[in-house]
Parts: sequence; structure tokens; C-alpha cells
Amino acid sequence: MALRSGLILFVSILVAEASVRLTLPPRIYAVPGVEMNVFFGNTILAEPGRKVSFECECPIGEVKKDRWTLVAKDSQVGRYSFRLTVKDGGRVETAKATLVVSPRKAGAEATIRMLLIGDSLTHASQYPNEMARLLAQPGNPKWHMLGTHRPRAAKDGVRHEGYGGWTWVRFRTKFVPECPFPGKTNSSPFVFPDAKGKPRVDVARYFANHCQGEVPDFITIMLGINDCFSAKPDAPDERIDRMFREAELLLKDIRKAAPKAKIGICLTTPGNSRDAAFFANYKDRYPRWGWQRIQHRLVEKQIEHFKDRAKENLFLVPTQLNLDVVDGYPPNNGVHPNPTGYAQIGATIYSWMKAHLNY
Repeated sequence: MALRSGLILFVSILVAEASVRLTLPPRIYAVPGVEMNVFFGNTILAEPGRKVSFECECPIGEVKKDRWTLVAKDSQVGRYSFRLTVKDGGRVETAKATLVVSPRKAGAEATIRMLLIGDSLTHASQYPNEMARLLAQPGNPKWHMLGTHRPRAAKDGVRHEGYGGWTWVRFRTKFVPECPFPGKTNSSPFVFPDAKGKPRVDVARYFANHCQGEVPDFITIMLGINDCFSAKPDAPDERIDRMFREAELLLKDIRKAAPKAKIGICLTTPGNSRDAAFFANYKDRYPRWGWQRIQHRLVEKQIEHFKDRAKENLFLVPTQLNLDVVDGYPPNNGVHPNPTGYAQIGATIYSWMKAHLNY
């Protein structure tokens, strides 16, 4: 039975013998009428096996056995404290965040342009489709998605720069001069030949050549899985730090070309809860527990690296929290959600955008 989370609620789950690490981003976003969740298992690093308990404190929403959940009402617009505590034997860890519930009509009179950048999760086009569905509802701004890529699964108006297997460095360097077609995977849409024919990033030229001169108001970037998937699970920091170096180079060019755009760094999503799903995709090469350790450390470092950078128009999007790793995944895929999971990702990004439209 669901319980009100204005009280302190105790929820027990099973985790590993090793101590857990509790991680929350600074802000969680919600919009009236759109379901938002914080799945407790997505906040800690733990494999099945040991019993821990969670305490969740928030003035609104409900606590269920595996998550805090909220479908906000219009009367609940505002900011709320969110506190999560995990007890692991004699150890106690607590993390705090601010829940931001934005008005249903935030930005209703605006016109916005957005650019979605990512890997295969973006290429699938399902979370962009969900964003488009939500933005088409009453009370939202007029919107336009920019991009050269429009896969078959993309709905009307949906386009982006999402390519399977891509990384931060590919978007900055990948170029094939013989066939530099936009919307294909042979070359980055942001890379062009200079006067000497050498490839270089030119995001301003991308906007001019491929977006009819339009510059986005919102940019979201969902990268990290391919950058770090094959890192050493017990020591992923070197690979993660290398990714950040590449990310900063690309972000510098993006910010120069779109200085007013709000840039959302999507926190890397957790994988399927099923070991069998990872075995189906990768056999014994990349087990689920290996990716769990990498993904959790990556999220920790993403939060550390990108928080408190609002003056640079860089923000964190908590896409890792609102993803059901059981019902949001098919039984045979380790890192690619099913339509339910993709819709949860789309709802999170939409809620983040609405918060910025409320300023």
C-alpha cells in the first residue's frame, strides 16, 4: 500500500555485502499531471544480497516499496525539500535534493528551439517522441526540434543528433571527407573541413548550414555509456576523466555558438536489473555488476563535475532517477529501455525544461 512521504518512511531492499554509496543530484523536477519517480535502487551502488532500509522525507508524493512517486497537482507548484537516507547495518548515509514542481503552463507564450544530442538511446527516438507528445499538450510553448537526423521511428516534428555507439569524442572528431552527409553516422554533424581541408568543430556553421540559421534555446546531451562501458569496473576514474576532457572541448564550442542556450547534461541511466539481459547482449564480457559499478561512479563524477555551473548555462538533468530498471526494460537488453523506460526519460527532460521556462 502506498504511504504519504511527508512522514519518515522505512523501506527495505536487499543489497550486497559491500557498503552502499548513496548519490542524489541537487535537483529533482516535476510538472503537474506528469508522473515523476525516484527509484531507490538507482540511488545506491549495490548488488542483490544484503538488506538495507531507506527513509524518505518529502512534504508531497508517496512512498512505495521501491520508490518515491509523485503526480503533482497544480496546487503543489513550488520547491520542496527531499531527503533520502539509507541504513546499511550500522552505517547511515543521507543525501538531500530540492524538488522543483513547475507550473503546467510554464513558458506557454514562448517559442523554443531545442537540440538533442546523444547515442543509441537518442537514436531510438522514443524519448524525443515522448518530449514531443508532452510539449504538444495545452499550456506549452511552440517548439521546434533542430537536427539532421530523423530515424524512421521519429514522430512528426522530431529530429535530433543521436547515433548508436557514439561518444563525446566522436561528435568532436569523426569526419569522412568523401561523404560528409548530415544525418548519417559516417561524420559528425558538427565537424567541417577548414580552408586547408582539415576537419575541425564548427558548431556555428552547423547552425547556419543545417538548422537554417536557428540557434537552440535548449540543448540536451545524453552521452557516457559508450565512453565508459568498457572501463575497468573497479577503477573507472581514468576513463571517466578522459571523457570529461573531451566533453569540455565540445561544450566550449557549443557554448560559443549558442551562448544563451540552456545545456542539460543527462545523468547516465542505470542498466537493466536482469543479469540475463546483459548476458544476452555481451555474454560474459560485460556483466551487469560491472556496468553497475561504472555507471554509479560515472553519475557521482558527473554530478561533481557539472554541478554549480549555472553561470555557464550548464545544468544536470536527473535522468537516472526516473527509470524503472525492471518494468522499464525488455528482458533481453542491458542498456536500452523499452517504451515505458524511454517515456520516463522523456518526462524527466521535459520537467527539467519546464523549470527553466518558469524563470
